[in-house]
Amino acid sequence: MHLRQLSASLIALSITIMQASVAVEAKLSFTPDFATASMSEAALQSAIASTDKLAQKQIDDGVVPGMAIAIVHDDKVVFTKGYGLREVGKSEKVDADTVFQLASISKAVAATVIAAAVGEKITSWDAKISDLDPAFALSEPWVTSNLTVRDLFAHRSGLPSHAADVLEDLGYDQKQILHRMRYQKPATSFRSTYAYTNFGLTEGALAVAKAANIPWEILSEGKLYRPLGMTSTSSRFSDFTSRSNKAVGHRLVDGKWVHNSQRTPDPQSPAGGVSSSVNDLAKWMRLQIASGKFDGKQLIDEAALAETHRPHMMTNFSPITGLPDFYGLGMNVSYSKTGRLVLGHSGAFALGAATNVKMIPSEKLGICVLTNGSPIGLPEGITATFADLALSGKSSQDWITLFKQIFADPHTFGETVGTFSKAPKAPLPALSNSSYVGTYENEFYGPLKISESGGALSVSLGANVIKPIKHFDRDIFTYEMDTEDLTGVSGLTFTMGSGGQAASVLVENLNGTDHGLFTRATD
Repeated sequence: MHLRQLSASLIALSITIMQASVAVEAKLSFTPDFATASMSEAALQSAIASTDKLAQKQIDDGVVPGMAIAIVHDDKVVFTKGYGLREVGKSEKVDADTVFQLASISKAVAATVIAAAVGEKITSWDAKISDLDPAFALSEPWVTSNLTVRDLFAHRSGLPSHAADVLEDLGYDQKQILHRMRYQKPATSFRSTYAYTNFGLTEGALAVAKAANIPWEILSEGKLYRPLGMTSTSSRFSDFTSRSNKAVGHRLVDGKWVHNSQRTPDPQSPAGGVSSSVNDLAKWMRLQIASGKFDGKQLIDEAALAETHRPHMMTNFSPITGLPDFYGLGMNVSYSKTGRLVLGHSGAFALGAATNVKMIPSEKLGICVLTNGSPIGLPEGITATFADLALSGKSSQDWITLFKQIFADPHTFGETVGTFSKAPKAPLPALSNSSYVGTYENEFYGPLKISESGGALSVSLGANVIKPIKHFDRDIFTYEMDTEDLTGVSGLTFTMGSGGQAASVLVENLNGTDHGLFTRATD
């Protein structure tokens, strides 16, 4: 079973709904049509109180281990609160200063850093990557020569969705992954189609950092975190792990939340590696809604930041409003039926993070929800409920139940049911181990090595993955992964050549972009 990266699948509320099953979509019987009048103070306070109760109920019911919420309005922080536990089995509770991994909300934060650099004339949104980072290349030279920062932050490079994500699971570091992207075949023509790529956006950010002649993590601190007073925010995983007040990741195991691993997102730091608290994100939301101003001072150039809020690529037609939804630069951009601009992003790690931010600039209103459990739709359900209550005085739908249904559907995230999870009743015997042992080459993934020890076979992949393999049927074996993008049992299908030796092997869970064939190396 191959689980596509969840953070990439959560890019927009409407995209998530569109990917749900027809049965779930049929439940969208109500189309919100928010009143054109401005939100009243009474409606806001009522929405805050209801959201507080709703969040506490989720914790009381064990829906998620821990959560934190911040709400801003009219350039003020009007609500922050933590709920539940930082780690199941321990007593420390979540508060508004607890640091969570943001996952793909990092993209919107990174776009803010780039806007600061653009405003200071360090670079421009239309600067060519080939000028900023001449070492980077894609498979087509013309695209490499014309690719811009804007292209990568709008996900319109022509790369397939999630391009190179699994290289991270195979242990490659950031430099190795970005180098190997030159071997990735394009999925579409340049600038013709939206396709979400974590490492594409990462390259765009790193190229700007090279123009500034400082590492990305330091650029982020200098252009955004320190000026805004985001003292608990970092783009380094080591800073997250060193925090005493942090919420660790949890996964559901047999119906219970368990902390047994922690996502290490440094290779794609600009796209998914930021950690922060809701108190810090409240400052960031105020900056966004105020067009780059904070406490009356213009910290980020208004025009440069406005580019991130402008539609760049259409993603689909929203089943909620019937209107087109868009991606800006590191940010989802949509419009209500009454014309309100809605900005936001979701983020998620299968290993234990689910987040969502929603901002409505015309109302000077924003909400962010951070949780420390793998994605089940809770942050999206809470922000949608709050927006309904604040803008129309009532919730048009049981959003939490709806999103739970959507996220429970494996089709929502492109998850495929593995064909190798159940062995055949009468499998054909394998050939001798020596028929399969050897090294197989793949330009994109690197070498794959089949080894024998004590009569058992193992597979070595990427930089540091070594797994035992089990016989399935004749020349088919299986191995199992449990990482962010590679989860469950996958097939290794050998094709025999001359002399009783396997000539190639197709790795099922590495074949999502047609790169899964490894050919035996010649001596």
